[in-house]
Amino acid sequence: MENILVTGGAGFIGSHLTARLLADGHKVVAVDDFTLGSKENVRDCLGCGRFTLIEQDAGDPGMLENLINKYGISRIYHLAANSDIRMSARCPGIDYEKTFRTTYSVAEAMRRTGVKKLFFASTSAVYGEKEGEKLAEDAGGLAPVSYYGGAKLASEAFLSAYTHMNDFETLVFRFPNVIGPGLTHGVVHDFIGKLEKNPEELEILGDGTQRKPYLYVLDLVDAIADFSFRERRGMEIFNIGTDTATTVKEIADLTCERLGLKDVRYAYTGGRSGWKGDVPSFQYDLSKIRAAGWEPPRSSREAVKATLKSIKPSIADGREDEDCRQ
Repeated sequence: MENILVTGGAGFIGSHLTARLLADGHKVVAVDDFTLGSKENVRDCLGCGRFTLIEQDAGDPGMLENLINKYGISRIYHLAANSDIRMSARCPGIDYEKTFRTTYSVAEAMRRTGVKKLFFASTSAVYGEKEGEKLAEDAGGLAPVSYYGGAKLASEAFLSAYTHMNDFETLVFRFPNVIGPGLTHGVVHDFIGKLEKNPEELEILGDGTQRKPYLYVLDLVDAIADFSFRERRGMEIFNIGTDTATTVKEIADLTCERLGLKDVRYAYTGGRSGWKGDVPSFQYDLSKIRAAGWEPPRSSREAVKATLKSIKPSIADGREDEDCRQ
């Protein structure tokens, strides 16, 4: 068992990963500044003697260096980032501070302390708009169209250099749209919030035909836990996701069904994308991760339905599912 540091460990994905690592018997130090994360996300971990929660900005390499030395950290999972692409479209500095600078901070703290093992959460946004192409990890011409994608691609480049110069063992997963219990933003979260305010009309950004693969967070966490403990040299990058995809209109239909709402009017804002920087459609080439032994347990539609089932709606006539919370 290892002493592990998880940056963004109280966030949506980070909290699920933290719980999985604790369940596997590791000691976990979670660092989170609570911009998007919260203590509520890790409430089930707080009573575990092998868990420590630190409220700090992961963008300070000196602070991370101190934590690594204090807790004897041997492995780092770097998930701290701004994951709200729409928010950074209005304020690009968010992605410099929360996405790129935190990555530099982690890599530099590792260099100073001699920690070698790193997992980095990257994104499909590094590819940019390549509709109609099947995106493989070695695709050329990466051209992000969002500040978020740019900061993640810059982070990958920095980690490539740090990995080479310091003999790191770096695993990178390029995430698709990840959903599940504890969502803090994104289309499913937004639709529920909008319908709770007005159950008769739903605003849909774009034309509703945007079509993307959605991956259930617990399936992702299982893959991270599996692949991160495999032997590797240097930096290895994998796409992870599903072969299937779901349109925004389909998600709207499933959300209304889950909330028990009928005859909801859809008000489209128009345009192929929901906002500038949004990639309306993409498809991964998953042959590399399949060759390594991984298959997506759920389809994109099944991931959306499982996510909706995990959420306790406040406007569905008081109906609840027994498994509404992870």
